[in-house]
Amino acid sequence: MLRPSETPTREAKRLDGLWDFVTDPAGSGRAERWFAGPLAGSRQMPVPASYNDLVPGRDLHDFVGEVWYQRTVRVPRGWSERVVLRFDAATHAAEVWVNETSVAVHTGGYLPFEADITEHVTAGDEVRITVAVDNRLTWETIPPGFVEETSAGPRQRYFHDFFNYAGLHRSVWLSSTPLAHISDITVTTEADLSQAAPEGLVRYEVETQGAGGVVVDILDADGTVVASGTGARGAVAVPSARLWEPGEGHQYTLRARLVDDAGALLDEYPQKFGIRTVEIRGTEFLINGKPFYFTGFGMHEDHEIIGKGHSDAHMVHDFELLTWIGANSLRTSHYPYSEEVMDWADAHGVVVIDETPAVGMSRHVGQQLMGGTPIDSMFSPDRVGEGARAAHAQVIRELVARDKNRPSVVIWSIANEPDSDTEEAEAYFKPLFELTRALDPTRPVGFVNVMMCPEPVCRVSQYADLIMLNRYFGWYAQSGDIPLAEEALEAELVLWEKHGKPIIYTEFGADTLSGLHSLHGSMWTEEYQSELMDMTLRVFDRHDAVVGEQMWNFADFQTSRGIMRVDGNKKGAFTRDRKPKAVAHLLRARWTAL
Repeated sequence: MLRPSETPTREAKRLDGLWDFVTDPAGSGRAERWFAGPLAGSRQMPVPASYNDLVPGRDLHDFVGEVWYQRTVRVPRGWSERVVLRFDAATHAAEVWVNETSVAVHTGGYLPFEADITEHVTAGDEVRITVAVDNRLTWETIPPGFVEETSAGPRQRYFHDFFNYAGLHRSVWLSSTPLAHISDITVTTEADLSQAAPEGLVRYEVETQGAGGVVVDILDADGTVVASGTGARGAVAVPSARLWEPGEGHQYTLRARLVDDAGALLDEYPQKFGIRTVEIRGTEFLINGKPFYFTGFGMHEDHEIIGKGHSDAHMVHDFELLTWIGANSLRTSHYPYSEEVMDWADAHGVVVIDETPAVGMSRHVGQQLMGGTPIDSMFSPDRVGEGARAAHAQVIRELVARDKNRPSVVIWSIANEPDSDTEEAEAYFKPLFELTRALDPTRPVGFVNVMMCPEPVCRVSQYADLIMLNRYFGWYAQSGDIPLAEEALEAELVLWEKHGKPIIYTEFGADTLSGLHSLHGSMWTEEYQSELMDMTLRVFDRHDAVVGEQMWNFADFQTSRGIMRVDGNKKGAFTRDRKPKAVAHLLRARWTAL
């Protein structure tokens, strides 16, 4: 699936703005055919945005079930060939109607889907687009959850520690392509690093629909053609290639053209990519043959008012803060981020650990977030079972298909903090590792280990190419006691080193209330967060196998209500409105020196 693009053969129209919006608490919209006409009693709702925080009160903030979006759009008069409707994300499931015809059904809240609507529209005419978006999580969704029916109405329960924002979080597109068109492009690269001016090798595969031959050109950033090829599949050499490097996001463009027998252009699509290599050698993580040390954060798509809605302004500010603090990487915790964010990372040399939405699969963490409610097993036929694994596999397929050409993506993370200490967990994850490697053998594959499943009992790390750890010694364990926390962190790290794999700490930190201070190490203060950070980094520096430090979290973020949190998770180096805490200056001094 290719993103909408404007080329000599294609046009695209973004459908962002105000849509009509209603909730469907009774679940009667389909039976009453709400898609067949204007939505009765609607209010206007911005797209893209989460709907939860936009209206005062609890009703919309805590709504469980389907909401309906609708707008009317005119198909441009010149669009006489193929017309496609695309949603960059709908959280967590959606059904789409064009006028009175259902054209798409999709499950998965953070990845795009599209529908060919050519047969249902006429160029120059108006068309009504209606979308039912469902925020409910079940034991067969990724992430998992369940709906509890109570005397006060349904309540969504889930096991991940961020708020279940919902709606149309990303852009909606109407686009036009020729009937005979390019449908997908895959690019992989190699580089001869033994040369001072390395020669790059670009392998490509172009999928098409309809008759025609394929011609490709490789263009440098200034538009100069540096290599060419013919055929839907092939490899071309790029002499004296300029590599995509961390901190320097140099990209090439593979311009694919579909032509008829006479050489006339039928379709054209530009696919950006970078020439770079990724390799694990012992305990080293290498990019372009050079050891790379990850500095940065786990991050959330989370802002006041818009929730998980994408905003270019917020995105640019967040990346400028990453530059200011000296970070070179991020993890898309705990779901795929918007393609605009990924574009920025590609273009500016920010290294990305790309993660699926498989979060909330730990009985240990789930019990904490559910107020102590016992959870005996997470991986079982009546909980996270075969249905969930099928959904998980589909998410992996869609994520790899979306981000496979991105030079910034160097690791696939297939889950965050699942139970990994049982036979059932091992049986669940082993085929998912195999699937990911089959889809993309060019990148390392891992998952993020939770501290309740340490090295002696973890049964899943054996399948990972590297070790990624979330650890909270000094916060959830050895609370407030930094000397004991240092001993515990050191002792466990020694055990993980025996695996002979690179180790990245993908989470560590402490909840911190901005502006709270203490002279004697009180938890929740800025001083305690900084002292704990200093200790943790000191331990990392003693171990060569540690190749990365990504603090949790970049910024404070919203969570569900509960006694574990006061207006959200406060582990950020920045507040939710992006004001720096003291620890931000500590990290800046360290990371800019590195």
